[in-house]
Amino acid sequence: MIDDNTEELKCRLEDLRMEHRDLDDVILRLSADTAVNQLQIGRLKKRKLFLKDQIARLENALVPDIIA
Repeated sequence: MIDDNTEELKCRLEDLRMEHRDLDDVILRLSADTAVNQLQIGRLKKRKLFLKDQIARLENALVPDIIA
C-alpha cells in the first residue's frame, strides 16, 4: 500500500514538473510578443509558482524522515 502511494506521488510529481516546464515555454513565447496582455503573463507566472510549491511539497513527502 505504501509503494502504491509512493508511485502515485511520483507520477503526480512528474505531471507537475511537465506542466511547470510547459508554462515556462508559454511564458517565454508570450513575453517575446509585444502585443501580449501582461495580465495573462502574470496569471501564468502565478500558476507556475503554485506548481513549484506543489512540486516542493511532493518532493518533501517522498523523502523519508531521518532522525539525527
